Amino acid sequence: MRVLLCPDKFAGTLPAPEVAAAVAAGWRTVTDGDDLLIRPLADGGPGFVEVLAEALGGRRVPVPTVDPLGRPAAGEILLTTDGTTAYLESAQACGLHLLSPAERDPKTTTSYGLGLLVTAAVESGARTVVIGLGGSGTNDAGAGMLAALGVTPLDSGGAALPYGGAALAAVDAVDGVPRLRGVRLVAATDVDNPLLGLHGASNVFGPQKGADRADVLLLDAALERFAAVLERDLAGCPAGLGMMPGGGAAGGIGAALLALGGGCESGIGLVTRATQLDAALDTADLVITGEGSFDHQSLRGKVVAGVAGAARDRGVPCVVVAGQVSTGRREAASAGVTDAYSLVEHFGGETGGGLDAALSRPAEGLRELGARLARQWSR
Repeated sequence: MRVLLCPDKFAGTLPAPEVAAAVAAGWRTVTDGDDLLIRPLADGGPGFVEVLAEALGGRRVPVPTVDPLGRPAAGEILLTTDGTTAYLESAQACGLHLLSPAERDPKTTTSYGLGLLVTAAVESGARTVVIGLGGSGTNDAGAGMLAALGVTPLDSGGAALPYGGAALAAVDAVDGVPRLRGVRLVAATDVDNPLLGLHGASNVFGPQKGADRADVLLLDAALERFAAVLERDLAGCPAGLGMMPGGGAAGGIGAALLALGGGCESGIGLVTRATQLDAALDTADLVITGEGSFDHQSLRGKVVAGVAGAARDRGVPCVVVAGQVSTGRREAASAGVTDAYSLVEHFGGETGGGLDAALSRPAEGLRELGARLARQWSR
């Protein structure tokens, strides 16, 4: 039997390569006669660089940066073998996972650290810089990133604004020229939300980052003001920035990249090509994918949705393994998911300590689920 293992990360517990390895190890305890193809996946969020490094090779370069509160953080860029393209991910500097629950406040968090990563990529000599967007704890429309690149938001008195989305309510101008050396910027994201409005960054993603309703209204108004200033003051910024698809990605970092003349590309599409996933799907008898939480968002542009749809189109069964499963069977089946397995349920359900075990012993649980799947599916 030819089994394709192509999960996303389990956010906060295991990166995608370790998820795939754990399921594969469990499967092999039952039978070693099956052909297991391992293709870890990512969209633009956490794990983007790691997955691409495994698929493409190249050179991973450590880059010191700062987190959303300005504290030192470890980042990196991936340079292709010929040095022409650099890949990086916003989550290494802006990730929600870098903040404790008490620290999550999108009014004050900044994307400045991402600007340091982009600067390192530009200075590496790469001609194209691809930035994975996702999993951010910021909502500053990339203002911090722009400041690190040389474009400073100013108040009416000409003073530089403090960091954070709320401060943009007082933005009156931007000053400076972005230090990009003519590189082409690409935002890798599967989010098509605009920067502003009911479906924008603040309304849709702000609450996940700690914003209450009053904060959402304040942030949306502040980002609207900032978008107008960028259109007026930043050379080459496209008109209608606030409503461009993808502008709302990563708390509005997508809009900042669009303002700099960048383009948007599907993160999962990029990874799919790099990992040659289509060719693997063409020969698979069973597909196993997964992520930390298989919920209503999973079927809207996430890795699991793309994999399940591609398997369905080929008539191949697709099984999801996840930390938690809250998607209904009918909804999952309509997306191409044959069955779904939850670590929480495997460890005894929420009332039996399953959630704590799923968070503390995910690799163990995935190995056990891998063995269970082999017993059910292996010929």
